[in-house]
This record gives sequence, structure tokens and C-alpha cells, in this order.
Amino acid sequence: MAYSEVLADRVRDALGGRRDVSERKMFGGVAFMVRSHMCVGINGDTLMVRLDPDDASKLLTKPHVRPMDFTGRPMKGYLYVDAQGLKTAKQLADWVGRATTFVATLPAKKKKGKAT
Repeated sequence: MAYSEVLADRVRDALGGRRDVSERKMFGGVAFMVRSHMCVGINGDTLMVRLDPDDASKLLTKPHVRPMDFTGRPMKGYLYVDAQGLKTAKQLADWVGRATTFVATLPAKKKKGKAT
């Protein structure tokens, strides 16, 4: 399934021109990496959000939120937010903010050396 370019542009805006963001095509969509850690992604018109696992389990009570079960098994610390929960810029910014705040707590990734 293709991903929503409109939502991707909105995520780019929500990330506010950060210099530590890169994009990768994965899972049939696009993932936004912050400091080389997966932060948020888009599959179809659904936002995938990476959060502290304890926070993620508490946020499952919010409307339009469900466990990320891309592999058929829910992944701890990852949620899907359906399009209905992303209608406003504030809604999207809140989710992107939660994810970037969590990713900032992760240790820096080491650069991979070139294979010989």
C-alpha cells in the first residue's frame, strides 16, 4: 500500500526543519528517523509513532489509536494513529512531539563502518 504524501508533508512540517531527521522507505511506507532512530512513520494514511512502552500502553485509550501490529503481533512502544486522529496540525504535532521527545532519550547510534 502506498503512503499518503499529504501526511508525509505534514509530518515534515511538524518536525520543523530539524537537521537530525532522515527519511527511509520501509514497511511499504516511509519512516522518519531522528538521530538515526525510527521516530514516526506513515503507512497508507496511518501514522506510526514510537513511544516509551509505558506511555504507549496508557495512550491506547485515546480515540483512533491502536497497537502497531504490522507483523501480526503488537510491538511494544509503537502505536498506530488513524487519520481521524490526525485531522488538525495540533493533533499531528502532539504525536510527533511525543515521539521526538522519547527518541531524544535513546542513546546515540554509532556510525557503522564500511564492510571490507
